[in-house]
Amino acid sequence: MVSPTTPLAYALLGVALGTITGLVPGLHVNSVAFLLAGLAPGIDGPPAAVAAAVLSAGVVHTFLSIVPGLVLGVPDAATAPGALPGHRLVVAGRGREAIRLSALGSGVALVVAVLAAIPLSLAIAAGRGLLLSALPLLLALVAALLILAEPTRRARVGGLLCLATATALGLLTLDLPASGPLAPPDAASMLAPLFGGLFGAPVLLDALAARGEIPPQEGTELGLSPAATLRAACSGAGGGALVGYLPGVSAGVAAVLALGGAGGSGPAGRGSDRAYVVATSGADTATAVFAVASLLVLGAPRSGVTVALESLGSGVGVGTTLDPWSLAGALAVLVLAAGAGIGLLVTVGEWYLGAVRRLPRRPLALAVLALLGALAVGFAGVLGGAVFCLAALVGLLPPRVGARRVHLMGVLFGPILLG
Repeated sequence: MVSPTTPLAYALLGVALGTITGLVPGLHVNSVAFLLAGLAPGIDGPPAAVAAAVLSAGVVHTFLSIVPGLVLGVPDAATAPGALPGHRLVVAGRGREAIRLSALGSGVALVVAVLAAIPLSLAIAAGRGLLLSALPLLLALVAALLILAEPTRRARVGGLLCLATATALGLLTLDLPASGPLAPPDAASMLAPLFGGLFGAPVLLDALAARGEIPPQEGTELGLSPAATLRAACSGAGGGALVGYLPGVSAGVAAVLALGGAGGSGPAGRGSDRAYVVATSGADTATAVFAVASLLVLGAPRSGVTVALESLGSGVGVGTTLDPWSLAGALAVLVLAAGAGIGLLVTVGEWYLGAVRRLPRRPLALAVLALLGALAVGFAGVLGGAVFCLAALVGLLPPRVGARRVHLMGVLFGPILLG
């Protein structure tokens, strides 16, 4: 008989893992999720307990992953569009405020997502056939809205170029054979090299030439009204629902659409950077909730974490008919991890922000770049390393054409759209 404390102990282990992945620049929680999935058969614990660790790691990561991006501009795929608005706040000495705004956005979006996840998932399940038949049209609409959200004609043309280039990259690389020592045999893919190259390496390469100093971060008073904060967080939660049920769409895409392009990441970004940080953080956290609901209700994984959960088998209620107890247990783990994430973000996150800004950025950027390359090889082999380098070249394109990096998500939804 499994001790009732076992899932809790594993969930706390996941909190620790999510803290590490969130605070290491460029290291995505999916890496830890796949490692856990590969090691699960040898772990002395029930699948449900291991699933609790994977879930809690994923949620805590969504809270803390903004912190390294504030200092180094090293986002993961989900938070890439929010990097420059947050960085602008750091340059103004408002990094601690950005952390608090992120915590508020994630916390409010989590509450909204938990309340909406079950009824929305059941509604999607009832109309699943219609959704699948309309998927190409929906993804085409998403792509068009991303282009239209750019503030200038030049940026729209640049966004279209980035979207087309990323789609070509996806068509060229997604189906390549992947095999690395860190990836379980049934979960190896080119996603780690692609996302590391598209969203991590280019920002690091640009950071190597940066010469400006990051000022002390002193202000904590929120410069966004409660109503505006709530509106942005709910927009992020709505965007998270879009991500949870549409393949190939990221939380960054959702945040751009939710705010109509306000506060974007291009040099001509409009609107409130504060609202954008709130919405992006909210979308990232809500995505974790809706992706789990999508897996348990529809059997469709929509993130690296849920792919890892699926690989754990039916012991966690995955791949079977809807098990209300499994879903309720998953939501309980999500809420527990979110509470820990909020506390860690405003304590450890603030300390980290102050400590890392004092480090020499060039050696740190080089070290993280080497880490991303090693992970690419570790998860996809030598071929994965080559894909990482190619993706890094493509990732340098958006700022050169004045467009948002979010168009690079075409690497996933472009090939899906084209069938």
